[in-house]
Amino acid sequence: MPQKNASAPVSSSVVLTAARKFLTILLIAGAFAGVWYLGKWRVRKKVDSFAQCLTDKGAVMYGLFWCPHCEVQKEMFGSSFRNIHYVECGTPDHHEQPQCSAEGLKDFPTWKFADGQREVGGMSLRELGAKTGCSTQ
Repeated sequence: MPQKNASAPVSSSVVLTAARKFLTILLIAGAFAGVWYLGKWRVRKKVDSFAQCLTDKGAVMYGLFWCPHCEVQKEMFGSSFRNIHYVECGTPDHHEQPQCSAEGLKDFPTWKFADGQREVGGMSLRELGAKTGCSTQ
């Protein structure tokens, strides 16, 4: 009976099978990545539209760069915060901008709405939507 040589080359069918398995796994991973990305894109687009609607409806957020509550409010919008009408009330030397003092703002964040009403403190997207008529849908 002939002995098999341990250093004999791997048959081409074994290599082909391994390549097919690798390609299948790669395609499945790519499909999941694509679905994940499209989901994130759709959510981001909705938040972009919502943030722009708030600005269009006259909502303004006043905040301070050193305020942790303001930071949480900004993070809630993510990159869509660029669409929010935001007034920075802090100066580099940690004083308040004259514009904010003239408005009588003491606590931050403060949201001011087109009808002149103000809400002090962070607001959820739902609360902001109810106040302005903007929708996250």
